[in-house]
Amino acid sequence: MENDPAMLYCPNEDCLAANPLNHNFCHQCSTALPKRYLWVVGDDLSMKFPGEILGDRYLIITQSVVLDTKPGLPPQMPESLADIKAYLRLVPYSLNIPQIYGILPYDTQGEVRGAVLLEQPPLSVDGSGLEVTLCSPLTTAWGNATPMRQLNWLWQMAQLWQPLRREGVVSSLINPQLVRVQGGVLRLLELVSDAQPSPNLPQLGEFCQQLIPQSRPPVTGFITEVVNGLVSGKISSPDHLIGILDQGLAQLGGSQSVRVKVVTKTDTGPRRAGNEDACYPVGGTVVSSPPEELPVVIVCDGIGGHQGGSVASNLAVETVCHELHQTNNLTGDSVPYNTIPEQVVCNLERAVGLANNQISDRNDTEHRQGRERMGTTLVMALPVGHQMYVTHVGDSRAYWITRQGCYQVTLDDDVASREVRLGYAIYRQAVQYRGAGSLVQALGMGDSSSLHPTSQRFILDEDGIFLLTSDGLSDFDRIEDYWQTEILPVLTSESDIVSVADRLVELANTKNGHDNVTLALIHYQVEYSDSLHNVAIPDLGLKDLPSWGYFSSTDSMTCTQRLDPTLLDAKNYQKTQVIPRTRRWGIAKLPLSLIVPLLLLMLAGSLLWVKGLISSPIAVPNPTMTDEAAPSPNRD
Repeated sequence: MENDPAMLYCPNEDCLAANPLNHNFCHQCSTALPKRYLWVVGDDLSMKFPGEILGDRYLIITQSVVLDTKPGLPPQMPESLADIKAYLRLVPYSLNIPQIYGILPYDTQGEVRGAVLLEQPPLSVDGSGLEVTLCSPLTTAWGNATPMRQLNWLWQMAQLWQPLRREGVVSSLINPQLVRVQGGVLRLLELVSDAQPSPNLPQLGEFCQQLIPQSRPPVTGFITEVVNGLVSGKISSPDHLIGILDQGLAQLGGSQSVRVKVVTKTDTGPRRAGNEDACYPVGGTVVSSPPEELPVVIVCDGIGGHQGGSVASNLAVETVCHELHQTNNLTGDSVPYNTIPEQVVCNLERAVGLANNQISDRNDTEHRQGRERMGTTLVMALPVGHQMYVTHVGDSRAYWITRQGCYQVTLDDDVASREVRLGYAIYRQAVQYRGAGSLVQALGMGDSSSLHPTSQRFILDEDGIFLLTSDGLSDFDRIEDYWQTEILPVLTSESDIVSVADRLVELANTKNGHDNVTLALIHYQVEYSDSLHNVAIPDLGLKDLPSWGYFSSTDSMTCTQRLDPTLLDAKNYQKTQVIPRTRRWGIAKLPLSLIVPLLLLMLAGSLLWVKGLISSPIAVPNPTMTDEAAPSPNRD
């Protein structure tokens, strides 16, 4: 009936019960009910009204926001990806840029059209999940932000400038209606194509001129000089800009203190005979800094189905910890606030490279081949002053939880993610392919010259939590479903981090249960000094400044290059075959470097079998690979 209230349908395919919109869990089977609020690109819904349902599933909340009332069903996909390729290739930057969900078919004057839907747009949703508002524009929120946050927002704009310019959408960064902020995170509402020629840095400076009057006194002079430097052309590159902003952030960072508490947990799970995961500090440890020295935090997941997965994960943890404790004292409170980011990242990635070589050498010594080779994923975090560094290889993940949201900040090194970043598929489509969860890299599968760890850093300007986890917990969107009820209470002082860690292990075992589970929670609290000195006016003539934000090194041992050319050039990748896939947890984590030889052996056998037969050739179209893929998160 037309007056029936809209309902939210359970995503459990064995249930599909209708639930009131204010329910968080299904009343019939207790499955979590995802509330996916989506941004509709353009003004296609201007003639529609809130409360209407389009396409038999999308409930109109406001003129450009809809709720998917049937989140268990795959959304309709566009026939062509040409107009949305920028979103796909910028998937490494999904912290700041919403991603394609699908299209919304609707009828207008007898013509069926399709509006692009974006997931995880910058929206603020109240506790009931019913009140939805757009996050504030940067220009509106600017005057109420702390000095650290004001520089943080500018730093994120500088990090995004070159990637967006490369994709022809950098004008999005100087559109006041599109640049929004969600706490300390700068987020774009959508992307708009650049007119020709593309905007330049002086135009960024002109956009930022409106921010000067409301800048906080400790940074007013600094920001004024930076903006003038952009407009005049004295700041000539995004790298130069990032380096200058890093100087200001380092000065402010020296006047704040960060207290950190770390908890680690690991569990075999209900269905596995042994635990192939490893972590540091060792599972069950609680570390608080101060007074204790703060260590690097690591989670590793031994390759499932491989002999020696537990050996590989523990060897990785041991090697990385030993190397970092030997290198420039990158742990503990003695780390200076002005530590050069490049130095930190090089040391982290060098440690990963050494761990990789240790595992690979052991595989070679023990004559392990193919599926017998042991390997591991790795994700690690290191707090350094006002920053958090995160490095990962494989599909163990890092999440960042603040009072405003939960963000997955690592991109899995698997086939599905690679297809998206190359512009070949939408993620929700790519994960349905058979083999979508197969890893494209892991530690121990070869020499470090072919390993490309991804490193990132984040500015800490308010309390928050970083969660590192193996896929025993993160599979099936468990973090996205439960962060508000289970993790957020730590930030509101309604729960403690140790109890939350125990609860997350319980959730992994009861809601998933197919794998080992290992996690680390890093709860940090930021305290500002009562009196802040003015940040020194920067010398714009010094261009040889560290400017590292997000990077993927081509050489973990030397860190001589900032970008991985194999990730930049799509011609270096053979397009992944698109075929049906099984459930993700049922797929072995077998790197492609091992799949290819097996396929070649199978092909050779097939050729022998068909030798002598006469048949018509099957035409197989070769994909055109002239586009460049977006780089790994290396915000240059």
